[in-house]
Amino acid sequence: MCEANAYLLQNGEEQLIMESVDIVRPEKNGIYLQDIFGGQRIVKATIKEMNLVDHRILLEEQ
Repeated sequence: MCEANAYLLQNGEEQLIMESVDIVRPEKNGIYLQDIFGGQRIVKATIKEMNLVDHRILLEEQ
C-alpha cells in the first residue's frame, strides 16, 4: 500500500490529522487531503516534508 499519514506541525509539535492519505493536492485555501475511504479535508498549511518511504506527510500550519 502507498498511503501515508498526515501530520500538522503546530507550535513545534506534530499532530496526526489524517491516516491512510492517498491524495494530496494544493488548493487556493490550503492543502486538500483525501484518504482511501473517501474522507476529505482542506488544511490551511504548506507542505514541509513528504517522506513516502516512511509513509509520512508533514504539513506546517499557515
